[in-house]
Parts: sequence; C-alpha cells; structure tokens
Amino acid sequence: MSVSPPPAPLQSRAAASSVVACHAHKFGGSSLATAERFRHVAALLRAPGASRVVVVSAMHGVTDALTALADAALGKQPWEDDFRSLRARHLDTARDLDDDGRQGLHAWLEAEFAALHAQLSAPSRKPEWHATVQGLGEVWSTRLLHAALGEAAPAWAVLDAREVLQVHAGELGVGVDWAGSRTRLAAWRSAHAQANAIVTGFIARASDGAATTLGRNGSDYSAAIFAVLFDAGELTIWTDVDGVLSADPRLVPDAVCLESMSYAEACELAYFGAKVLHPQTMAPAMQAGLPIRIRNTLDPDAPGTLITAQSAPAASPVKGLSLVSDMAMLELTGAGLIGVPGTAERMFAALHTACVSVTMISQGSSEHSICCVLRADQAERGRMAVQAAFRDAIADGQVEGVRITPGVSVLAAVGDGMVGTPGVSARLFNGLAQARVNIRAIAQGASERNISVAIAAEDATRGLRAAHSAFWLSPQTLSVGIIGPGNVGRALLAQLAQAASRYGGIGTTLAVAGGGLDLRLRAIANSRSMHLAPRKLDPAEAVEALELGQPLDYARFAAHVRAEHLPHAMIVDCSGSNDVAEHYADWLAAGIHVVTPNKQAGAGPLARYRAIRAATRHGGHFRYEATVGAGLPVIQTLRNQLDTGDELTEVEGVFSGTLAWLFNRFDGSVPFSQLVNEAREAGYTEPDPRDDLGGVDVARKLVILAREAGRELSLADVEIESLVPPALREVTREEFLSRLHELDAPLQARLDAARAQGRALRYLARLDRDGRASVGLVSPAPDHASLHGRLTDNLIQFRTRRYASNPLVVQGPGAGPEVTAAGVFGDILAIAQALGARP
Repeated sequence: MSVSPPPAPLQSRAAASSVVACHAHKFGGSSLATAERFRHVAALLRAPGASRVVVVSAMHGVTDALTALADAALGKQPWEDDFRSLRARHLDTARDLDDDGRQGLHAWLEAEFAALHAQLSAPSRKPEWHATVQGLGEVWSTRLLHAALGEAAPAWAVLDAREVLQVHAGELGVGVDWAGSRTRLAAWRSAHAQANAIVTGFIARASDGAATTLGRNGSDYSAAIFAVLFDAGELTIWTDVDGVLSADPRLVPDAVCLESMSYAEACELAYFGAKVLHPQTMAPAMQAGLPIRIRNTLDPDAPGTLITAQSAPAASPVKGLSLVSDMAMLELTGAGLIGVPGTAERMFAALHTACVSVTMISQGSSEHSICCVLRADQAERGRMAVQAAFRDAIADGQVEGVRITPGVSVLAAVGDGMVGTPGVSARLFNGLAQARVNIRAIAQGASERNISVAIAAEDATRGLRAAHSAFWLSPQTLSVGIIGPGNVGRALLAQLAQAASRYGGIGTTLAVAGGGLDLRLRAIANSRSMHLAPRKLDPAEAVEALELGQPLDYARFAAHVRAEHLPHAMIVDCSGSNDVAEHYADWLAAGIHVVTPNKQAGAGPLARYRAIRAATRHGGHFRYEATVGAGLPVIQTLRNQLDTGDELTEVEGVFSGTLAWLFNRFDGSVPFSQLVNEAREAGYTEPDPRDDLGGVDVARKLVILAREAGRELSLADVEIESLVPPALREVTREEFLSRLHELDAPLQARLDAARAQGRALRYLARLDRDGRASVGLVSPAPDHASLHGRLTDNLIQFRTRRYASNPLVVQGPGAGPEVTAAGVFGDILAIAQALGARP
C-alpha cells in the first residue's frame, strides 16, 4: 500500500499570533473516512509542540448507520446484514492500521461489536440505550486514531467524554454542567500523565448518569466544550473544505474562502445552513474568547478561516450568503389584526405548543398580515395550530384565515460590514431583480448583520448566484447562446476566444479584483441545427460543435440558455433571419437579454416592434447598436440627444459601408461590376450582392433610426431606389453574378451626368422634417460631408433642435464582420455592466 508523505507539522503552519500552551483540534467524519485518512491525521498530530486535545467524530457515515441499526432493532426489522457491513468496515480499517497486532485493536473491536450485537438483540426504548448505540462510532474512532499514531501513541491518552462531560437538557438545547465537568476532568488528568488526549465527540452523560449525546453535529460542540475545559488557546476544526466559504460551492462554483469572520457572522451563517460549523459551537467559544480556525485536512497548507470576536475589514459589506431549502410560508391575514395587541403572541404561542420552529418572521407596519417561514414538513401542523388559536376570529370574519405557501427557500446575506452601510439592501434586491427572482417576504434584525428574504424554491440557486455576484463575491455570470455563425458570428466567437485567452478566465471571463464578468457560452445554432453544452463551450470550438448538433428547436434552445442555476441569460442573434426575430418578444418576456445586429426586428412589422419594446418591461435588455453603423455609436448618440430633451428633425447620410466603398472607388476608371466583385472578395458585401445593391438594407437602418426617434415608420413607407435592374431582381444568385456587367452602362451614365455638374455619386438615406423617407443614388453638393469619407465609412448626420445649422455627425468604418462583431460585443458588455459587472 502506498502511503502519502506526512504533511508539514501543525505548529509550523498555525497562524495564531502567538504559540499557545494547549491547542484543541477536531476532526470530522470526512477526515476519518478510511485508514489512509487516519494515517494522514496521525501525521498531522505527530509534530512536537504545544500539548493537544483532539476531539474526533465517528468515521464518515457511521453515526447514520448506527442510528439505522437501532431503529431497525426497535422496529423488529432485519439488521444483521447492515451490522456485518459496519463490523467489516471497522475490522478492515483496524487490520490496516494495526497490521502486526501490537495495539490489540482487532481483538478490542471484536469485543465491541460482540457487545453491540447483544445490545441490538435485546433493544430497549430507554433514551440511554439509543444514545449508547448512536455514540459508539466516536468510541471506535478514538481507538483507531490512537493506533494510527504508531510509536507516538504512548504520548496520547484516550478520553471517553462520558467520564468527564456532564450535561443537562435545556429549553434551547443541551447545556453543560461546567463546574461538575471541570471537577471530573481534573480527576481524569491526575490519573493520566500524557500531555495529549484523544477525546470522543458527540457523547456525554446526563445529570442522572445516563449516557446521552449532544445531538446531530454535536462533535463540533464537543470540541468547543473540551477546548474550554482544557484551557486551550485556539480550536482548529478540520474538515474537507478550505474554510468557511462565501456560499455553498455546490451552488456557487465561484464561492471564495473567507480569511476571517466574527463570531456573530459565523453564528448567522451557521444558523442559515452553512455546513462547516454548527451554531452551538459558537457559544462556549464566544464566552471564553476562544479563536476558532476552520482548515482542510486534505490541504493543510491552506490558511483556512479564523473566527474571533472581530473580523478583519472586507471589501464587500456582505461576508457570505446562505440558503435554507425545503421551507414553507405561513401567513395570517385579516383586517381584525390591525392594532390588536397580542396577535403575534397568540400566533407564535400556538406554533410553540405545536413544536413548530420558525426560521423567519415578517410583518408590515399596517399589521394587516403577519407571516413566518417554517420547515416544510412542519407547515401543515403549524397551519392547524394557528387556525385553532384564531378559530373564533376566523368564524367572526375578523381574520381571513391561515394560508400556507409551499416551495419556499430563505436566502440570507450576512456580514458585519452591513452595519450602518447604506445601500446594502438595494444591492441585494437589485441583484435579485436583475435575475428575475421575486421576493415573497423580507426580514432584517436591528443588528443589521443579516438580511433574509423568502423566495420561490425554483429561483433559489439563481437567486443565490445573483446575490453572490451583486456583492462582487464572484463574477456576474451570463449564460450565452449564439445564433448565426456566419461572418459576423464567427468574428464574434473569435473575439470571445481572444478575450478568454487575454483574461485567463472560466468560459470567457473578463474579471478584475472586486467584480467581473463570466460570459459562459452554452449554446450555438444555425438555421438547421443547434448544439447545447451541459456546462460551457469553448468559443474557438463552437462552430465545429454544430457538426454533432441536433435539429434546431428555438424553445429548447432558449430554455437551455435560461438555465435555472445561472443568474442571467442572453441570446445573441447574428443571423439576418426574420424567423429568429419573431422570438425576441418571448425571450425578453422570459428575462432573456437579446443582443443583435439583425435588422429584422427593428425594421420589421410595427406590431412586432411594439411587442418587443413592451417585452423589455419584464427585465430583459434589448441591445441592437450594430444594426446601424456596425461598431459605430449611432443609436447611442441619437438616444443620448433624445433622452436629454433634444428633438430630431432630419437624418441623412451614408448608411452602408459596402455602398460607401463602391462609390468612393467608382470614378469610371474601372467598370462598376468589377468593383462589386472586388468588394465580394474583400468580404464587404453579403453573399448575394443584391442584398446591398437593392437598398433595402439601407432602408431598414433608416427605419430603425426613425423608430428610435418615435416616428412610426415602416419599410413600405420608404422610397427605395434599387441599383439592380428589374430584369436581374428575380434570377438566381449565380445568374445575377454572371450578368453583373449589365449594371455598368446605367451607372456609368449616372456618373457622367453627375460629373457634368462637377459632382460625384453617393448612395444616401434621408428622413426629412416632414417625415418623408428615401434611400437612393444622388449627386450631393460639393461641400457635402459624404464626399469626404474614407472607403467603407458610414456617415450619419443628425439635425436636431440643438444641432439645427451644424449637424451632429457620426463617422467611421461601417462594413466588415470585425467591426460589426465589435459592436455586438460592446452591447454584450453594456448589458453586463447594467447587471453590475465591472469588466
């Protein structure tokens, strides 16, 4: 058997400010799951240094197994097979740790299991019998760890906690008889000269001497108790994670390990479901001022999380988030509750009598209703109890009744930095709103360290991730689907891949300290097929993934992108498809953000355009800057003027980079058809040049700008001059390309006529003061700005009330997949920033 080299000594890595006389440690079941894990723990403990008291749990899963055996024996159900499996597991571990038999471990365990068999064969319903069986796992673990210490074992004593720890049942849980326990410990220590001790966790004795336990997860509580009894200077709890994390890593992969926490923060997180630490552990530590460190047995070099009276300041006011699932909301409503003293007392007294635990309470100042969140399995019992308590008021109509809402989770944000910090609630609520998570109820205590919200269970994971991102504890995550891997789509994928390599992130992550963006490409589609990635797609491999794709289904595509476990979703439509644009309104209404250079939505039917704009009220962002001017800020510039109170009067300019290139080059030295072929080879035209030469694309851009300014213009309202002769408009693309020379003579004649007046040709779009819209070939005056543009430049002139005599001009390259993709990428980042990302 291979044995991993022993880790560095505990003392050398302890981050306490000074060396302590006694150091307490606790090892949980996951740290003691196998013989190899026992050896690893023993290696951690062999180092010289301060005396140590080590509290151990049962091997992983053993307490559950013992509880099941006891229940089966009491219920007269078969238990022999499970007993044999448990016995074999421990004997195999003993054989591995004490292979030469020097420790006598195998024989000792044989006797222990023989005694257990006798107990199970004659079960008793006395609590002491059940507690004795449940606590055997810790007894066995202490002896297994002692054996694993090998030659160092004589320096260690084994302490059965029942010899020392005396407890009593209290209303708030198990209480410790500190004076009696200290007396017993002093007697035990006088009889054991060893400086170090291995102690059973979880088990104790009641005041009447009967065996008892500290409850599930009681080993942490035992550790804190014995750390105080032994006057330890620090308690280290060893587990299978690096420390206390900002959220459950199974739900939030970007959860970070917290460097430090206060007792108050730890209590809040522990109560609201953080599994690393049990809430009861805090009480003895807080009273004694005992520092607690959470560390990873499997990575002892990790510094872990230090918990003390005050934690170090953090960049975010929220230290961590926790989620409690399987809850329900109970609501008592009625006008008769308003101003009536004792209503809450009656309600909670009824719940107390019914043994129903309340996790969260909320009541508005109107006092019309009071609600609380409780465990789902107690909801019906709670409803019946409250209904009985208010039976008369319900019968009189003063109270409407008691309502239960199932399927609720509680999300809690915790942090000392929240105290006195304005805007924390706003950040939380805004993050949830952006992720389309509805809040059912809110509660915040006067300490301000905790804000709890009740949300629907189906929104829980998405809400947790959104809240985590809202406080910059992790990057904002956007689930992205791309439709249309044509020229622009491929250029966008290349830019995403370049961003990923430049920033070295997860998926495509643009991240900096204190906030970032995780663009997680999860789906890609063309007009026929789609590929849906379970986790993420490498942008550089996305097009190839389509070869293994499945038939395109827009509903399935959108549902996959709108993953419930990711806070935000976006579909980027790089196609020119009218069919795809038909889905925008539905996607936006579902909270899926849409980014597109596709002009079909902005210039399509007015009814659809209105539906798309209305759908954005549901929280989805719609960005389409690249529909006009590719990467130029055309729409943004117009929008800025309108939003600040200006009024658009006229628009004119070169709206097509392809046509700009053609007419900047067309001087009669070469035929127009030759220029078109050159533009095709350079990638400036659409696959069918008629899509550019027909003028419809330019007209669509003009419609988009007109609608942006509030004009209800449709494509049919635009006068369009097509450069394609009627005889070539309906033929195949191949025939059109073969007959392209038929354009030469008419256009040469137009050029000659313009030159005769000392002018040139430009293809311009215009919306005048009267609302007349036209696109076509004109001969502008010699001082017109369009005559001085560069090759593929778009040039858009806005005349407004403010810019009446001297128009506002936006000019720059407006053709080519690279600049269009850059415009799309810019829209993606604009939405991300609106969601709170800081790329």
